[in-house]
Amino acid sequence: MKSIAKILALCLGFYLFSACKDVLDKEPLDMITDAAVWNDEVLIDAYLTQTYSDTYVFTNETWGTTQWDNSDNSAAPALVNELTDECKNNWWTAPGYGNKFGNLTINGGLLEWWENAYRVIRALNIFIDRVTASPVSESFRVRRSAEARFLRAFNYFSMVKRYGGVPLILHAQATNEAYDELYRTRDTEQAIYDFVIAECDEIAGQLPDNLSGAEYGRPTKYAALALKSRAALYAASIARFGTVRLNGVVGVDVSKADAYYESAYAAAATIISDGKHGLYDRNPDKVANFRNLFLEKNNIEVIFAKKYDYTDQAAGGNGWIWDFLQTPPPNVWGAGNSSGPYLEMIEEFEYVDGTSGKLDRAQIQQGLWTIAELWANKDPRFYATIYTQNTAWKGGVVDLHNGILLPDGTIQIDGSYGGILARGLQLLPAYTNPTGFGVLKYMDESHDVMGATGASGTDWIVFRFGEVLLNYAEAAEALGKTDDALWAINKIRSRAGIKELESITEDQIRHERKVELAFEGHRYWDVRRWRTATTELSRNFSGLRYILDAQTGKYKLEVIEQIDGTSSLPRFYDRNYYLPITLSRTGNNPNLVENPGYE
Repeated sequence: MKSIAKILALCLGFYLFSACKDVLDKEPLDMITDAAVWNDEVLIDAYLTQTYSDTYVFTNETWGTTQWDNSDNSAAPALVNELTDECKNNWWTAPGYGNKFGNLTINGGLLEWWENAYRVIRALNIFIDRVTASPVSESFRVRRSAEARFLRAFNYFSMVKRYGGVPLILHAQATNEAYDELYRTRDTEQAIYDFVIAECDEIAGQLPDNLSGAEYGRPTKYAALALKSRAALYAASIARFGTVRLNGVVGVDVSKADAYYESAYAAAATIISDGKHGLYDRNPDKVANFRNLFLEKNNIEVIFAKKYDYTDQAAGGNGWIWDFLQTPPPNVWGAGNSSGPYLEMIEEFEYVDGTSGKLDRAQIQQGLWTIAELWANKDPRFYATIYTQNTAWKGGVVDLHNGILLPDGTIQIDGSYGGILARGLQLLPAYTNPTGFGVLKYMDESHDVMGATGASGTDWIVFRFGEVLLNYAEAAEALGKTDDALWAINKIRSRAGIKELESITEDQIRHERKVELAFEGHRYWDVRRWRTATTELSRNFSGLRYILDAQTGKYKLEVIEQIDGTSSLPRFYDRNYYLPITLSRTGNNPNLVENPGYE
């Protein structure tokens, strides 16, 4: 292990050194030489491994570390969910969360992926150039080059969905190049999408169909096709619903929409027909089955994942911080329940008979309820995705009640009554306005959350078969292939344990996507590409308060309106469909044009 760590450390030195090598006269004596790296498969692999590690956005759009490091970056894996109509931030406010309330300006600060992206892209450009001429085996060269191109394409996709067109740089620039080459203008948004899709087409046949053992975590043919399917679907949506501005720097010509839908459809169809991946469906208990999908490593549904284990990252391990953020308290430091799902998100989960999950809010606030009565016959994905009052957890139940209903009809909110605390689990002092719900997805109940903060071991799934079916359905419906769309949606609903549909609409596909992919980082990008965010994310949201009745053990329910507060409401403006390039970047490169609406 020490020798591997030494190799990685030395290669990291070379990796960073490569960026400035052209302007130095002499190589440092304490670093592996350029020639040595590109002549050794182990060192080449170590170099490439660093680019995987530095592509932080694999883990739910995280822009920095995924461990606890005394910085707000630690909360980043939850941010992209908390910006949406799925949930709110309950306690640790990650940088950028304030932009949920319409505060995004030309100075940026939200989900940034520019400097880090180009740093990784430069390293990959060096890799692709140098490994091509390396005296290594042909099979090694071809495969590792394809992996590097996959990583480069993923980084460009991560940029284009944020900023629109960006400079497309496919070689490692040297300081003596022409001014216009060093200070590039932005390529069109369409050009970036076309590049990502074309790269996926070219490398798919150079990557293996499947992997095993230590190779898990690298891309396969199907990871490339999944990236193509997602990127083409995004491009199609922007062509169909967006507006072309700045001569195409943002926006895609509407005439291209069907071609992109066809591309997304075809890539998804190949994944489906090849049969190497499928829906995870091992447990007849539909709730346990859906929960285990995110806990069982390397299962049939996982196409590509960011790998983690249960060793504390702060101590040199490969864990991360999801459990610390999301588990029901008690947790280390009294934390947990960082993301509070909205009541509106809860209502998105239908009943098993296919009827709407929308509650009669006036009715539920009358009388007393048991939890079983309140949530009976919900979509099994609800119980597997959300925890709430009395959800089973670690041999007990989650207790989020807030107040005790006394025999005289008054509500006690402090202290205790009859040996029962007026409030359930006590949380951090900063914990305010809880919604009455938490995120259960990805939570490993067997994991000890009372120890290290950065020791979550669940892998983060970047691409899975369920998303591929949803991409296929959305593209098929847009192309008029409604039978294909209906088939794909019903495959998902059947696995979930909910009534299948008899016909299909665009709205039903979007609804299914919201429920199936909840808290997996898709919702923010979906409402942006559909151009519905100005409506979906600009509204008040609510929560649910459970008040324990001291006599019956049932609950009085209270809908909490404006759960985000009354002084600042969630707000998404038309300009926010693209993030700003920012003053600092346009100041450093005068050839970069700013995105519309930012002054």
